[in-house]
Amino acid sequence: MMEIRNIAIIAHVDHGKTTLVDKILHATKVFRDNQDTGELIMDSNDLERERGITIFSKNASVTYKDVKINVIDTPGHADFGGEVERVLKMADGVCLLVDAFEGPMPQTRFVLQKALQLNLKPIVIINKVDKPNCRPDEVHDAVFELFFNLDASEEQLDFPTFYGSGKNGWFNDSLTQIDNINPLLDGILKYVPAPKVNEGPVQMQITSLDYSSFLGRIAVGKVARGVLKENQPIALMQAGGVIKKSRVKELYVFEGMGKKRVTEVVAGDLCAVVGIEDFNIGDTIADAENPEALPVISVDEPTMNMLFSINNSPFYGKDGKFVTSRHLRDRLMKETEKNLALRVKEAEGGGDSFLVYGRGILHLGILIETMRREGYELTVGQPQVIVKDVDGVRSEPYESLVVDVPQEFASKVIDLVTRRKGEMHVMETKGEMQHLEFEIPSRGLIGLRTQMLTATTGEAVMAHRFIAYKPWKGQIPGRNNGVLIAKSTEKTTAYSIDKLQDRGTFFVDPGEEVYAGQIIAENIKPGDLIVNATEGKKLTNHRASGSDDASRIAPKTLMTLEECMEYIQQDECIEVTPNFIRMRKVILDENERSKVQKSMKTEAV
Repeated sequence: MMEIRNIAIIAHVDHGKTTLVDKILHATKVFRDNQDTGELIMDSNDLERERGITIFSKNASVTYKDVKINVIDTPGHADFGGEVERVLKMADGVCLLVDAFEGPMPQTRFVLQKALQLNLKPIVIINKVDKPNCRPDEVHDAVFELFFNLDASEEQLDFPTFYGSGKNGWFNDSLTQIDNINPLLDGILKYVPAPKVNEGPVQMQITSLDYSSFLGRIAVGKVARGVLKENQPIALMQAGGVIKKSRVKELYVFEGMGKKRVTEVVAGDLCAVVGIEDFNIGDTIADAENPEALPVISVDEPTMNMLFSINNSPFYGKDGKFVTSRHLRDRLMKETEKNLALRVKEAEGGGDSFLVYGRGILHLGILIETMRREGYELTVGQPQVIVKDVDGVRSEPYESLVVDVPQEFASKVIDLVTRRKGEMHVMETKGEMQHLEFEIPSRGLIGLRTQMLTATTGEAVMAHRFIAYKPWKGQIPGRNNGVLIAKSTEKTTAYSIDKLQDRGTFFVDPGEEVYAGQIIAENIKPGDLIVNATEGKKLTNHRASGSDDASRIAPKTLMTLEECMEYIQQDECIEVTPNFIRMRKVILDENERSKVQKSMKTEAV
């Protein structure tokens, strides 16, 4: 029987996880020498390719010196922490990647903490040692300090360290540059323990799920005990003590980038099981005669929610395939099956709105973007943080925010964060950069990234992670400027936009269809303004000299979905369809809006 090693690759976002997996795949000859594989092979999803980030964890398997190594590539963003927590259950060791310049970052701390709690064997890899200003020795000390602060055991503190550059394809146990990553692969075989196998009837926890249009839903996990065979009758053990009888139809193990069908899988190996109906992540596949459940996977709670509703704008149904509340409900429920950190419940006052709870703006934004590409139409409201009562005190989520910025912009960053109720805890110089650490309410992060990039000419690198619930910090200032709202439903004209340009920055181009109540520009002043951007020029046979110059219109400001989510206020929402993202007022009719505003003012008095 072949020896097995299960490793997960964990790191802060952009520290080189997926690039390292590429190098492992190439070094172990998964591909032919002349095969064109491109880069970031594991980022197979369109959204991952566009954004350059990993969103879904993925498995690959390689063979090195007759040992099978199952590699799990994990996301680095805090918003996808639920994905990381879940898949670490399949690993016996972790490769912790740390950038040789940036050192440990907030997400490094988060993923390492989860790995240490599961008692996984860590291997530290200090990556990007070819970067200018890198400081591998200082970073090594910082990593040791991080392990110590996270209460690592004596054994975990005695971690092996490798240095290298994923991009240039070398890793070594010293800073001497070589031309391959074999020392690292040897280190994985030496330091990562073989899977612990207990005696007894079969047990496997479902930690991930796959989908195939031919085979349906596929359960993925690590066989913890016994042997799983094709056609074997099994008991599916679910939360709340529910036990369902089922049978394994087909079994697959991971090989290279794909899967290989087998007749049996021994304890310690990762596998994919076909033929089980109605399973959820966290369920246990157990022996049919003596079923025993494994502990359920617990995932940190969501910190933010948004209201998802059907699209009720005048352009309803023009663009998408799935537009009804039934479509929306089915899709959201399907998402909760595999997205553990997501919660969905029906909103008060009707079945066409749902409150969706997630880990952050990116987490919810990726869900909306995926649905939009699948042909859904929906409207989403302003992201709200989840407020709890902790010992009778109104509390809100707080995050640790880390910003690396050139020194000349440090004061601007501090000013921006403190205005949003952030408190600075650390300020130190790293090369030419200033390293700042803050504690800030999660509410304060909404809309902060865009402002910070503008204030620092795009130079700031910010990252954040959830710490804990703490007492409510009071009012945080929102958007300073009002918006310009379309007066009628028609196509915009260059003539009108030209006349209105000194009033604000436009989000629409001439010739675009708009509707009454749609937000078409940002006002240069506070307060909202209703404007007519659809008026055509009256043509007469009189010409005035000099007044008939061609319109000179600045191109529209393009806003991504996440930027729109951070931009809108309480009385606004976003209409999302396969081809358009439009911001609008929740109440489209101008008279209705003013009635509601008056009644709210009266209540406040």
